Amino acid sequence: MIQKWLLTGAGSIAILLGVAGIFLPLLPTTPFLLLASYCFMKSSPRCHRWLHQHKIFGPILTTWQEQRAVSKVVKQRGAIMISLSFCFSIYIVPNIWLKGLLFVVFVILISWFLKLPTHELVANRRENH
Repeated sequence: MIQKWLLTGAGSIAILLGVAGIFLPLLPTTPFLLLASYCFMKSSPRCHRWLHQHKIFGPILTTWQEQRAVSKVVKQRGAIMISLSFCFSIYIVPNIWLKGLLFVVFVILISWFLKLPTHELVANRRENH
C-alpha cells in the first residue's frame, strides 16, 4: 500500500517536472513523462490510462515508446523553447564566465535534441484529410 502511494506521488511529481520541462530548457519533458507512465503503470491504472489518453502527453509517449522518436512538431517547439530560454538566461546573467558556460550547455543540449529521430504519422498529414 505504501509503495502504491509512493509510486503515485513520484508519477505526479514527474508529470509536474515534465510540464515544467516544456518551458525550462534543462528539464527534459519526455523522460519525465516516461517515468510518470512507469510509476502509474505500477500504482494506478486509472492515472496510467489518463496519461496515455491525454491530448498532449499521450502522443508523445506513444511515439517515443513505439518509435524511439519525437514528432516534428515536438522537435520544432522544443528547439524554439530551448533557444529562447537560453538566450534569455544568457542575456540576464551578469558574469561573462557564466554566459560562456550557458552557451556551451546550450550548444550541447540543442545538438543532442536536434539529433533525436523524428517520426511523423502519415495519417496526420493534410493530404489524407
